[in-house]
Amino acid sequence: MKTVLETRQAWMRGLFPGGIPRLWCPLLTHYGPDGAIDFDRMEAHLDAISPWIAGYLVPGSTGDGWELDEEETLRVTEFALAQARRRGARLLIGVLRGKTEDVQRTLTGLLEITGIPKGKAGEEKTARAWGKLGVAGFTVCPPAGNTLTQADIEVGLSAILDRGLPTALYQLPQVTESEVAPETFARLVAKYPRIVFFKDSSGGDRIAASDVDKGGVFLVRGAEGDYARWLREADGLYDGFLLSTANCFARELSEVVKGMETDDERTAVALSRRLTETINEVFTIVKVLRWGNAFTNANKAMDHFLAFGPAADVDRGPMLHSKERIPGDILAATRKVLRRHALLPVKGYLA
Repeated sequence: MKTVLETRQAWMRGLFPGGIPRLWCPLLTHYGPDGAIDFDRMEAHLDAISPWIAGYLVPGSTGDGWELDEEETLRVTEFALAQARRRGARLLIGVLRGKTEDVQRTLTGLLEITGIPKGKAGEEKTARAWGKLGVAGFTVCPPAGNTLTQADIEVGLSAILDRGLPTALYQLPQVTESEVAPETFARLVAKYPRIVFFKDSSGGDRIAASDVDKGGVFLVRGAEGDYARWLREADGLYDGFLLSTANCFARELSEVVKGMETDDERTAVALSRRLTETINEVFTIVKVLRWGNAFTNANKAMDHFLAFGPAADVDRGPMLHSKERIPGDILAATRKVLRRHALLPVKGYLA
């Protein structure tokens, strides 16, 4: 009988026969003037970043995964799944709900879209069948609530994991007001071999920095900044990244990863520093917005210029899920930051 680690490794081989991508993107959800999801705009965005991105989280926090209703979640997932299959990419499907029963309900609807591989073909063959569907896993957060105990969190996550699906655990206390402790993570990983991913956007890095056995789970960092130092090649804590800013800087972030892989650390660190300064400034600019979240708002503000170029109309900014546009003063300030850091394109990908 295989150990949990051996079974997890079989799942990873099946899901990713060519190896696990080290840079993932939680794709933005774009909207038209009426607030409806604009799938043509999303496809154009994918065309622009897909040369450097082979894995996506849809819908993630950056893609309004917490705000989308059930129908919107299913529609955006159906779109992303078709795109992933066409492009040979892998999709982590976001099931971002605060209550376990809501996760279960949404997950049931999502499985009707993805389909479920049939039969008992063995772990690696089953994983390969999921991969052929374009699915790398289903992404869930711990149950939400700042009064939950670790026992509560473990029970809630176990109820999802008992379904036997390939799963990514997502640490996002900024939204959930709860956090999986390292010891809880270790127990779950030791029991459930189909936990293949762990994403931490907390900025605290408690699990990655802990001494608990991570069981071979692929660890990706979602918190922004100082990218080069977090990779294994720099004696960092993570195998890769799942970054909101991959929506805007897919090429640059892939160059950071490649630089670390090829011992070109000086170039990687310099680019990492330039990106960090840019992103910190833009995140500060969008803090005043009352709608959406900082990940979404910052990336939509930057993507506006990457799409339409330096002369992009700041008075018709990108639409948010709330059906509010990002204001012109926010966009004008963002353009100045991109220009100062030499990240403003000569021509946008939609121009």
